[in-house]
Amino acid sequence: MKKIRVIHGANLNFTGLRDKNIYGSEFIEDINQQILDAATGLDMDLEVFQSNSEGEIINYIQSCHYEGVDGAIINPGAFTHYSYAIRDAIDSINFPVVEVHLSNISAREEFRRISVTAPVCAGHIAGFGGFSYILGLHALNDIVG
Repeated sequence: MKKIRVIHGANLNFTGLRDKNIYGSEFIEDINQQILDAATGLDMDLEVFQSNSEGEIINYIQSCHYEGVDGAIINPGAFTHYSYAIRDAIDSINFPVVEVHLSNISAREEFRRISVTAPVCAGHIAGFGGFSYILGLHALNDIVG
């Protein structure tokens, strides 16, 4: 069974409450349930983590390294665009990470179009709402075998 972790970053706990035209109307609990259901079908041991704190996200990524995680999905939220610390944490671990976003960040405001974390990730999926996470699970399943 593959150990996969999902990391939700800043403000994702407000999914379903934020601008529904951009982030959709699904609450994070609903998205998490869909992720957990999909992971079961892919024979994955899945754990979900969310934090609005950059340091907590870094600590969690590093703990996954020591735990022997096989892969992770991360939606850094706004940290995507400026957190070189999260980028460095991803770059320093020994398992693949797929970056996902609910919205198509390439079609948004200029400052949201750049991801400083994507270059150190195995892939980048954006714009499919909560389904972005499911696509990320399938991508990780192919990568980690």
